[in-house]
Amino acid sequence: QVQLVENGGGSVQAGGSLRLSCVASGRTSYNYAMGWFRQAPGKERDFVAGISWGGDTQYSDSVRGRFTISRDENTLYLQMNSLRPEDTAVYYCAAAPQSTSTRVLINTGGYHYWGQGTQVTVSS
Repeated sequence: QVQLVENGGGSVQAGGSLRLSCVASGRTSYNYAMGWFRQAPGKERDFVAGISWGGDTQYSDSVRGRFTISRDENTLYLQMNSLRPEDTAVYYCAAAPQSTSTRVLINTGGYHYWGQGTQVTVSS
């Protein structure tokens, strides 16, 4: 089992920045692909960014060039710059054990473990 705890959400004006973090605990001796997803009210949970355990990354078209995903030992980060009102959502981190170092998971169904989410609100 792996437990994921997100931090760093909050309220910011459009154009501002936030940095989310996700600390993993428990069975962290495996190699995990990790990712960030977000869910706005009344909408599905959407892929934001993912990173393989080898460091390969992918981004959704809506955040590419503005957000950066990174990882450091047991912590996953999402640096969010040039935030827009449409970025408002609950952000979730996720993890899944992987045998392939380059595999980035972009679908919710590929992940085994989820955090509780952190709210990000961007005002215009």
